[in-house]
Amino acid sequence: MAVTHARDFRILKSLFHFWRHPCRRRFVSAGYEYDAVISNTIHESSAESDVLGSNFQLYDSHIPTSILQKAVLTAGSAIMALYDPTRADMVATLGETTGLFALRRMQKRMTEDPVGQHILEERPQLNSLTLDYDRLRQLPDGTFGREYVRGMDVNGIEPDRDTVKFVDDTELAYVMQRYREVHDFVHTLAGLSISVPHEIAVKWYEMIQTGLPMCALSSIVAPLRLTARERANLRRYYIPWAVYCGFQSKFFMNVYFEKHFNEPIDDLRQRMNFIPAPKLQGRQKLQRKPND
Repeated sequence: MAVTHARDFRILKSLFHFWRHPCRRRFVSAGYEYDAVISNTIHESSAESDVLGSNFQLYDSHIPTSILQKAVLTAGSAIMALYDPTRADMVATLGETTGLFALRRMQKRMTEDPVGQHILEERPQLNSLTLDYDRLRQLPDGTFGREYVRGMDVNGIEPDRDTVKFVDDTELAYVMQRYREVHDFVHTLAGLSISVPHEIAVKWYEMIQTGLPMCALSSIVAPLRLTARERANLRRYYIPWAVYCGFQSKFFMNVYFEKHFNEPIDDLRQRMNFIPAPKLQGRQKLQRKPND
């Protein structure tokens, strides 16, 4: 019992303590992308897991949690994310504790597709160690890889994402990790920046495609921070595009994006039946991420 209380305390501490060991990471929050300061991973001993009778550690970053502990994490992360949408770590935690059924559906769709099944078997990683930005910068203009790295360079962002911690299934944890890592490819295909309205549009698309509750939260909460004109543009242009494209395009989790870097981006869009988002240059004032 004492071990259980100690463990619950550490989980609560991870939610509500604002003093943290600095570790620069990039996250996606409810309509925001930025460099955040996050805490070090909470380390739990296998002995504690044995005493608690809960899940064993299934992968390196996994933090085994009981149903009660997941409820605490869900409630705490939801409150913190609503109070401060820039707490991307809280949005990520909420996605992991509420996304079980959506992740199962995503996994099923991937296993039913030859490419998706291949991705699950190979489990490729997308980060600053596996992506050669210098090589991508040498590709011809108009290729998918060149347009992807151009967007990353313009916005000054890196591909590294926070690791999954609270998903109690190895393959589902990879599905969630893959979802986070291919997020920027959706931006590239859509032709959208990382402004707040554009990020919301992408979240709407991802909500239709994945059904993740986290995407729904971002789609609902983030527009509250927009101007009246930006909300109007969102309703008139971006949301209709996201819904239409989300339903009629290929499931983006079944695309092995890394193998299409050398191809024209328009060819990839055509194969995916992916329609770029509408261009509204001059009609909206872009909100940049903090520190831009």
